[in-house]
Order: sequence, then structure tokens, then C-alpha cells
Amino acid sequence: MSSSPRAEPPGVWTRIRSPRTWSLRARLLVSQVALLAVVCAGIGIATEFALQRFLMHQLDEQLKEAGRRSAAIFDMPPPPPGMVPMPGYGPPPRFPRRVIIREDYGSGPAFLNAPGQASRTVGAVVSHGVPVDAGVITADGTRIEISAAAAQQLAQIPPNRSPVTVELDGLGRYRVMAMHPHRPGETIVTGLPTSDVDDTLLWVLVMFCVVGAIALVAAATAGILIIRRQLAPLSRVSAAARDVADLELDRGEVRLPTPIVKVDPAGAHTEVGQLGSALNRMLDRIAGALRARHASETRIRQFVADASHELRTPLAAISGYTELAQRKRDELPDDVAHAMSRVQSESERMTHLVEDMLLLARLDTGRPLEHGPVDLSRLVVDAVSDAHVAGPDHKWSLDLPDEPVIVDGDEGRLHQVLANLLTNARVHTPAGTSVTVSLTTDDDGAVLTVADDGPGIPRWLQPEIFERFARGDTSRSRRGGSTGLGLAIVAAVVKAHRGTIEVHSEPGATHFVVRLPRNSQPPHRPTTTGA
Repeated sequence: MSSSPRAEPPGVWTRIRSPRTWSLRARLLVSQVALLAVVCAGIGIATEFALQRFLMHQLDEQLKEAGRRSAAIFDMPPPPPGMVPMPGYGPPPRFPRRVIIREDYGSGPAFLNAPGQASRTVGAVVSHGVPVDAGVITADGTRIEISAAAAQQLAQIPPNRSPVTVELDGLGRYRVMAMHPHRPGETIVTGLPTSDVDDTLLWVLVMFCVVGAIALVAAATAGILIIRRQLAPLSRVSAAARDVADLELDRGEVRLPTPIVKVDPAGAHTEVGQLGSALNRMLDRIAGALRARHASETRIRQFVADASHELRTPLAAISGYTELAQRKRDELPDDVAHAMSRVQSESERMTHLVEDMLLLARLDTGRPLEHGPVDLSRLVVDAVSDAHVAGPDHKWSLDLPDEPVIVDGDEGRLHQVLANLLTNARVHTPAGTSVTVSLTTDDDGAVLTVADDGPGIPRWLQPEIFERFARGDTSRSRRGGSTGLGLAIVAAVVKAHRGTIEVHSEPGATHFVVRLPRNSQPPHRPTTTGA
């Protein structure tokens, strides 16, 4: 039977790229973790920005103080000869309120040796745009010269402006500023390193990343537990819906558990509670509809069975009278004789129809079939021989295994399956069509195939080919006395034997495939009471 192509499930990469394919749990968890990550990132960026501004403002204040101190010391006159006080000590009494700096602490401007100057402080004296003297204080308090490129960078700093950040050659990033002393044409440039600020910001960033990662892992773990607990009622609703979907609702009596979903009265107002209540109400309505349908089908089946049973007697009487009339055909007028022959043929057709309907009614009510070993190989040979006699214009072929194929079942009904399939192939294909019947075995049982190279079955008819009174033409006429129940009987008998039947058809190739288990459960012998 033809079926629409089944959509392939999306691959892993496709599912990752398309959030629409994610489960609700995954969406909630990812949304929660992503929101927390955005909040952590926002807090981290804001903290880094505020801390950077605070530390840079603090560094600028230190730089301004160092610049004013350097400019004030640069403007002091040199000490008298022989008076060389040490840095950090008060001046001699004859030079009150004057700081005197030693000149033998290394290269660079002398104001770098003033008390309070921090290590790695850089300073330069610029005269008319040309660096005259430039140096930096080392970690041990001595002064060393800086490179000519770094000195030239300091000479380009505009005086009396806000501090600026400069990447000095060989020294790194510095905040520098220039000030005019009282000496005309000269500029004092002072700078402090930003390494402490950068190290502090980097340490805070690393701490934020570590704490943020721990928070995200904890949030994901807690989110999995919380979401799983909160969506547990929804999982129960989904499981109940799957259980209902797995039931055979197309025929027979269906008993649905009521209620299908247990709803906590305290949570009936929640979304999941409302969904469970709605599902219970829907299933109650469905259960009522299924009970009404089953009752209607039961009445119809009983009516068909009773009507078929009751029709057998008058049909037998009609057949008997027509047969009696046919014995005196020579004594009857031609028109009466013709009418009696038509009555006999139609009564035979009616009898076949009644017998088919009665058989289907019995199968629908679950009446068990005969049970015993059946030689399918012999049945196939007999059925093909009968079909060859009925349809000599067709080409009949057999493909049988070397060993007989034995299954458990009802020999008469299985012969009827073969006869109906071969009749269907003979009636619905033109003369000269090749029909091949093959019989094979597999691990599950026997496989019987009836194939022909006729015009095929219309695609729109294939899904309902095994329904009752299914036909390819729109008229009510029946070709060759067909009742339209042959394939329906085939499907019902195969199902009663716990087998399956499929049809695959296209122009030039039609295959009916019947699969029967080797050993079916032995049913009880049917009784004859009633029908």
C-alpha cells in the first residue's frame, strides 16, 4: 500500500541551530542560563567600567600631585657649595623652608629624588620642545635614563592639559602630564605607570569570570532539577496522551481509563492543571463517542449477520424453483425461459454476496476459525490450477520452494484468500497478462506474493483497496459478478490468522504480499449456533 514519504528526523547540528526543534525543558533551561549570563556580563562590564574610572581618577590625582611637586622642586635655586643634605631630612638651619636635593642618585631630572616620589615615576625636562633631561625611578630608588624615543614622546605632551595615556617606548603604558615652571621656555613632564590599575582590573575580571562560571553551572544544575520537577505533571499528561494514541480506536470496543490524568485539586487552576482537566474532559467525550460508535457497529453487524442468515433460506428456495423450472425449459416460451435463467444467475450472485457478508460479520464479531497444519504449497498449486481453468487467456506461473511450507490456520479460509487474490488479478487485468504466484519463508513465517504486469491500481485507490465495496469505477456495476468484498475478506481472514497483507502497485507491476506466522495461537473451533 502506498504511503506518503516519512520525514527524516533532523540531525544533531540542525537541532542545535534551530531552537524550534528543542524541547520545552531545553528552551527554559537555555533561556534561564542565557539570561543569567547576560546579567552577569552586564554587572561585570559595569563594575569594570566604574572601577576603571575610579582608579584612573585616583591615579590622575596622584599624577597631578607629583607634577606640582616636581615643578616646585625644579623652580628652587641650587644649594650653596658644600651643603648637600640627604633626601628625606630637613634642610640646615641657615636654609629654612627650602628642600635641597642631592645630584648623585643617577641620571635624569633631580626632582625625581624628591621625597614622596613613587617608584617607576618618569620625569623629563623639555626646553623649547626638545627633551633636555629624562629619566625614571627604579624599584630601588635610583634614577636611570630612558630611551631617546620615550624622551621624544614625553616632549610632545602639551603643557597645562589633563593627563593623557601614552605607551612609552620600553616602559609601557603611562599617564603623563606637562606643566610650565617659572622658568621661561621650559616644561616639566611627569608620568606614573598604569600597571597597578591594569593589574587590578584584570584581577577583578578574572574573579568575575570564575564567579560567573560557577554561578552559571549552579544555575544550570538547579534549573534542571527545578524544571524537571515543575514539568513533571506535563510529562504525565504527555505519557497519558501517548497511551491513548497507542490504543486501537478504529474498531471494536475501546475502554479508556477515567480520568486519564490525575489532577491535584490544589493545582487545578494552574496551566498544567487546566491542561489535564481539559484532556480528561476531551477523553470523556471521545469515550462516549466510541461507545456510541461501537454500539452502532454492533447493531449493524448483528443486523447484517441476521439478515444474511435469514436470506439464505429464501435464496435457496429461489435457486431450487429456478432449477426446477430450467428442467422444463423446452416447454416454456422463450422469454419466460430467458427470464428464469436470469433469475437463476442473479440468485447465485445474491447467494455469493450473502455468504461473503455473513463471513465478514462472523470475522468482525471475533468468531474463531478452524485451526490445524496447512500445506501452503499444495494450496497454491490447487488455486493456480483453478485460476488457469477460469482464465485461460492469462499466463499463470508458480515459484515454490523445494520443501513444503506448513503453517497453522484454517485451510478453507486460506484457500479462499488465494482464490480471491487470483480472481482479482484475473478480473481486473486484460487478457495476456502474466500472473506469478510465489511462496517463500523467512524468520517470521511464510510470505505469499501474487504479482501481475497489468495496468496497476490507481494510486488514490490503494489506501482503501481492502475496504468493503471498494472499486475503481464510479458506477454501481460489477464486472464478472464481483461483489466488491473479495479483498475485504482477504484482509479479514489474514488478520484473523495474525498475519499482514500489503499492496504495492504501479503501471506494469502490482504485488499483493501476504505474511503468515508459522505458528499461531490455536483458537477454539467455531460454533454453529445462530448463523
